[in-house]
Amino acid sequence: MHRVSLYKPLTFSFSPHPSSYKPKYNMGLQSTFLANFLLLTCIACSYPHLAMAKHAGTGITRHYTFDIRMRNVTRLCKTKSIITVNGKFPGPRIIAREGDRLVIKVVNHVSNNISIHWHGIRQLRSGWADGPAYITQCPIQTGQSYVYNFTINGQRGTLWYHAHVSWIRATLYGPIIILPRRNTSYPFIKPYKEVPIIFGEWWKADTEAVINQALQTGAGPNNSDAYTINGLPGPLYNCSSPKETFRLRVKPGKTYLLRMINAALNDELFFKITNHTFTVVDADANYVKPFETDTIYITPGQTSNVLLKTKNLNHNAKFLMAARPYSTAAAGTFDNTTVAGILEYHSNTNTMTSNTSIKGLALPPLPAINATSYVANWTGKFRSLGDSHFPVKVPQTVQKRYLFTVGLGSDPCPKNQTCQGPNGTKFSASVNNVSFTMPTTALLQARYFGKSNGIFSTDFPTFPLNQFNYTGTPPNNTMVSHGTKVVVLPYNTTVELVMQGTSILGAENHPLHLHGFNFYVVGQGTGNFNSATDPVNFNLVDPVERNTVGVPAGGWVVIRFRADNPGVWFMHCHIEIHLSWGLRLAWAVMDGKLPNQKLPPPPSDLPKC
Repeated sequence: MHRVSLYKPLTFSFSPHPSSYKPKYNMGLQSTFLANFLLLTCIACSYPHLAMAKHAGTGITRHYTFDIRMRNVTRLCKTKSIITVNGKFPGPRIIAREGDRLVIKVVNHVSNNISIHWHGIRQLRSGWADGPAYITQCPIQTGQSYVYNFTINGQRGTLWYHAHVSWIRATLYGPIIILPRRNTSYPFIKPYKEVPIIFGEWWKADTEAVINQALQTGAGPNNSDAYTINGLPGPLYNCSSPKETFRLRVKPGKTYLLRMINAALNDELFFKITNHTFTVVDADANYVKPFETDTIYITPGQTSNVLLKTKNLNHNAKFLMAARPYSTAAAGTFDNTTVAGILEYHSNTNTMTSNTSIKGLALPPLPAINATSYVANWTGKFRSLGDSHFPVKVPQTVQKRYLFTVGLGSDPCPKNQTCQGPNGTKFSASVNNVSFTMPTTALLQARYFGKSNGIFSTDFPTFPLNQFNYTGTPPNNTMVSHGTKVVVLPYNTTVELVMQGTSILGAENHPLHLHGFNFYVVGQGTGNFNSATDPVNFNLVDPVERNTVGVPAGGWVVIRFRADNPGVWFMHCHIEIHLSWGLRLAWAVMDGKLPNQKLPPPPSDLPKC
């Protein structure tokens, strides 16, 4: 097998390997048919979340079942009951190829409402399957189920899935691995093995209680107790057992593809392995011009594929890997700790050892926690691959222009209550000073059936209503407005969006995620965006294509995209507390004139509110 050992490969219904790999079984041998049939039946019983794949058009249809269940998990000497997919933490891998159709039945066995977002999937004309609660669907209630049905169009790389209601994604998340179409290959060296590296956060407390308390008091949330790599906090935390350290066992002189995902709720992270370098080849499931680095920077919501070339070292050599946060936050606190794992060299990676000692191992030197210049240089390195197989399709002309200010703000403290936010107020967050109020009916249903009255309005401001020195001295009045306002776009409109960070209650980096689309990052800079001079420096040749981009602390970023996907699409900061405070909005993209430009009717099992 040439594949990851983190999760057991699910190879009975399809080969997860590129087509150049040889299949494990020769199903054409009549003498082994019965044995193989019994083997498949046995494996299907062992892995009920994955059904047999069926061919459908250019790809195949892959069936999964996600049973949402509680499971007791112990970390840092404390056992807690967490929400999981099929009892696994992190959740099981979804493996598919570009062009495949995924049919995923989600069954809710817990007391919480559930919805799942397939982060980064374009969802072309399948907006009913996007997943954010009260945007494209009502959540799945206890004892109910919903089938997410969508096709992977024009994407390959690493994406991920996570709960998209309240803070449940703290434990309900997992990787989506999209392989190239059959008979095609990666535009880089074939890796010896592929390994998911998923960053997360761990709370000893119930995260639902954490966010409820923060919203009630108006203060920042209590910090997580640890960061994790593939669900494990590592040896630097008090009371961490040897089994709670992620260990990556490698052979000398091999190339490994690390599929990196930042699933942390509230923190951007730096990652490094002592005395090793990476080659970045992908961002948010889009190929990029390869570049080398010794440090990875990744925001919540972002994914990246990087190559790790191991050294020609003797077996038993060990190196520490580590991740810690990047933050410029002036308001509130954050988890200022470090998660570590171990890179272990072995001549035979099947040889298991129990020694997880890190004595004598040096932590890799990571950038300063507030290393804004490093982050700016890092993001400036990304360019789309832009070859004949993967052309750049950035809009050269723009039909609609928007400028959105993104940042924190405040709400007045209710009468007869003491609030713990800035100056006795409550923390809030907004886009163009509008803090988005979540509806109680899904916006996509309201839009599709023409029943938007009383649910949402279409008067979201195109530009800030009150202009000020966005990155300078903040205004005295930091109060935000509230509303369920959407931006309406005719089908196929080309859009340029300037996202301007503000210094209200402190300048922070805000990773903005757009559902339903990829976009091109054509420019970024510090200070206030200048519409007269800054566009001259836009990259309209090979800008990086992403689904999540950081609005720089004290700066701006400009994206372009084509509104070719009818539906209602959420856009929000992927720092979860900022999302909870209201840094979110929705785009309503209208139907086109042709049948293949219209949103199909909702599925019959769409959950009800």
